[in-house]
Amino acid sequence: MTERMLKPAEDESGGEMIDDDYEDRRVRVGRSIERTLVVGEKDPFKKEAGEFRTLTGLSATTKKRASRFEKSHQGKGGAESTKQEGLKYMTGYDVLGVVEPPLNLSYLAKLYEASYAHYAAVNAKTANIVGLGFDFIESSKSKEKMDDIESEEEKTKVAKKLRRWRQNLFDWLDDCHEEDEFMETMRKVYIDYEVTGNGYFEIGRSKDGSVGYIGHIPAVSMRIRQKRDGFVQISSDKAVFFKHFGSNTPDPIGDGTPNEVIHIKKYSPTSSFYGIPDIVAATQAVAGIEFASRFNLDYFENKAVPRYVIVIKGGKLDSNSASSIVDFFETGLRGKNHRTLFVPLPADEPDRKSSFEMNPVEAGTQDASFVNYNKINLQGIFMAHRVPMGKTGYIEGSALAASRDADKTFKESVCRPEQGVLEKKFGRVVKERTDAFYFKLTELTLTDEDTQSKIDERDIRNQIKVPNEVRARKGMSSLKGGDTIVDFKAQASENGTKASGGRARDRARSANATDSAGNGRNTKGEGRTTA
Repeated sequence: MTERMLKPAEDESGGEMIDDDYEDRRVRVGRSIERTLVVGEKDPFKKEAGEFRTLTGLSATTKKRASRFEKSHQGKGGAESTKQEGLKYMTGYDVLGVVEPPLNLSYLAKLYEASYAHYAAVNAKTANIVGLGFDFIESSKSKEKMDDIESEEEKTKVAKKLRRWRQNLFDWLDDCHEEDEFMETMRKVYIDYEVTGNGYFEIGRSKDGSVGYIGHIPAVSMRIRQKRDGFVQISSDKAVFFKHFGSNTPDPIGDGTPNEVIHIKKYSPTSSFYGIPDIVAATQAVAGIEFASRFNLDYFENKAVPRYVIVIKGGKLDSNSASSIVDFFETGLRGKNHRTLFVPLPADEPDRKSSFEMNPVEAGTQDASFVNYNKINLQGIFMAHRVPMGKTGYIEGSALAASRDADKTFKESVCRPEQGVLEKKFGRVVKERTDAFYFKLTELTLTDEDTQSKIDERDIRNQIKVPNEVRARKGMSSLKGGDTIVDFKAQASENGTKASGGRARDRARSANATDSAGNGRNTKGEGRTTA
């Protein structure tokens, strides 16, 4: 959080406000957060236009444009205008033709690490939306071709070929980045998407024009062009232009061949260029947690309430004795247990007796303040993210049925819609390589292994799936003949015939058996045989 947020609020006279004014301080902290979100710090695009002449990656034309901005109000012999308006104070947003985001992206990135509730909610969504893995599913075009094949032998050959292509797609994705696996890239992009409202995939092409690189670009350093023809990134002392995926836009600010970008954003009516993260709706809750935490820390760091009050009745201690007692309690007890304190009391008088008492001021257990208030703020943050508390690691007594309903709602109303957007966006990259498969993120499952096995059995029995599809999901090798539909009716008929024939033979064998095959019958009148 910012230093301004961490410091106690001050009143108009400059003095620290009293601790009783909780609500006013909370509102002040909340407003401080909102101002920081908009104003922010160290935006590399907000340098004056003339400073962009030193950036690398810019063409000579772009640098001349920056010089014209700087010199537009100058005359001869060093004379220049002193008015506080005009093109001289144009920034990099004007030179590079990009749009300023409505919120401070750098602060949003820091807020992710500063707020534990926000951090937990973002990580929970990332884990359940893009962290469960992905798969390549046969497209409708592939299924139609399989249906047109009449020969079972030919179908088996095509199925093997599709499995081979599918494995090649997995290998291709992992080879598109030397350091990061594809799932790492997905996580980075999605965390940016949740933290800043914007996520960026970078797509680089090989010499033959095929996709050879897939990576992540930090959202904090990216800006969108006003003409919507691409994006500009400033990192260190270099400016780079990126075009939209699949477009042929030339580099308007440099001389290089630009890479491509897939941009995902959280839509907001307040901005048609950039996305707005969910946490913005809960800035007051973030401020409330920060305020309560600061209050509790201040209590332990600057607590002025004594543990005990010493009362001397019927006399008065001299200054040396009083100093000895104070030193004993302030320094003599630290790190030492069961020390003995000697207090020299004045002598009793006929009408007055001297006594010594130690009355506890804070004898009970000291608990944190604003416990219920913190819970309300946590609920506000998780509500803005639409994440169940149980998914963030926050354990609180709740009915199992309620937790299951919350998980089901989270899957259906949050996870699957977000996965659908990502599948559609990134699916364009896969579709460019092959139309035999489509990209699909693994869904959050709410069933256990036993329930899932029953579902798989029904799907195979009802000819919805083949055995090898179930084995592939579990990461097992395929079986010979596992790509054909299992006909349970034919099997049941054959088994029934065998069973009925076997039962008939059993009945005949039992009927023809002699008494020696079982227990012999007693002679008439002998009664029951005892075991």
